Amino acid sequence: MNAPRRPPSRVVDGVLLLDKAPGITSNGALQSARRLYNAQKAGHTGTLDPLATGLLPLCFGEATKFAGELLEADKSYDAVVRLGVTTDTADAEGQVLETRPVAVTRGQVEAAVQRFSGEIMQVPPMHSALKRDGKPLYEYARAGIEIDRQPRRVTIHAIRLLGFDAETLSLSVDCSKGTYIRTLAEDVGRVLGCGAHLAGLRRTRIGRLSLDHAITLAELTALTLAERDARLAPADSLLMDLPAAELGELDATRLAHGQPVRWSGPAGGRLRAYGGGRFLGLCLLTPDGYLTPRRLVAEHGETGGGLAGSA
Repeated sequence: MNAPRRPPSRVVDGVLLLDKAPGITSNGALQSARRLYNAQKAGHTGTLDPLATGLLPLCFGEATKFAGELLEADKSYDAVVRLGVTTDTADAEGQVLETRPVAVTRGQVEAAVQRFSGEIMQVPPMHSALKRDGKPLYEYARAGIEIDRQPRRVTIHAIRLLGFDAETLSLSVDCSKGTYIRTLAEDVGRVLGCGAHLAGLRRTRIGRLSLDHAITLAELTALTLAERDARLAPADSLLMDLPAAELGELDATRLAHGQPVRWSGPAGGRLRAYGGGRFLGLCLLTPDGYLTPRRLVAEHGETGGGLAGSA
C-alpha cells in the first residue's frame, strides 16, 4: 500500500512562541513545528541547548526576515546549579572532572551570587558555537584541543537566589546577549570554593517576548490547523522595541515598492513602518529625513493573528 501523499506546503507567516522540551535540539523543534504547520519557510531566532527548556521563538515565512532581531535582545533564565561537581562542559551533559564536599551557608551563597551582578567579564566555554578559524569551539573541544579565549564583557541586569539546599541552588538571571549561564554557574562554584555546574536551564524571556504566551509541541500537535494558525503572533512582534511610523496611503505604496519616503515623525535610527494598519517592514531613517526600506514584508500578508506575544 502506498503511503498517503503529504499535502503541498503552504505559505505561513508569523511567530510561534514555543516552550521547548528538554532533550530536543532547537533545529529538531523547528522542523517538528514546521511539519505541523506544513510551512514553506521557517527559522529560529537563536538556539537553546538540548538540555535547556523554555522560550524558543520560531519564525515562519515573512517573519524569518526579522529573526535576527532577537539575537541582540536581553534574556531571562531560571537556572539550577549543582554545587560540588565540575564537568568538562560546565553543564550536566559533560563528563565529571572533579567532585568536592560542599559546606556553604545560604549567606555565603547569596554573597557569591551577588558578585556577578552588573558588568562582568566572562570567558566563553570551549563547548560553544563560537568560531575560531571558521570552526566552532566545540569541535576543538571534542578533539581534546584547548583554545585560548578572550574574556568578553556581558551584563547581568539582575540575579536572584530563588532557593538553596545543601548542594543545589536555583537562580533567576536577567542578562545581556552573549551571556553564558553555564559559565556563570561554574564561576559561582569557583567563588564558593567547591566547584559547580549547570544542572538545569529554562529561558523565560527574550526582549519583550515571554514564556507566558508559549506552547509546547505536544499541545501544538493536539490543535487543528486553524487553531495552530491562531497561535501565531505577527512578524512585527519581533520589533516592538523600535518606534513606529504610520504612513499615508501614497507613501505606504511607495515604501512597499522599495522607494524612500519623507518622514517628519518620531526620530530613530530604525523604525517599523505601517500603512493602513498593515505592517510594511523595517526601515532606516536617514539624516536628511527619509525612511529607507531595509526589509519589507510581501504583499500576501501574515498568518499571525494577534497573539499577545509582545506583552
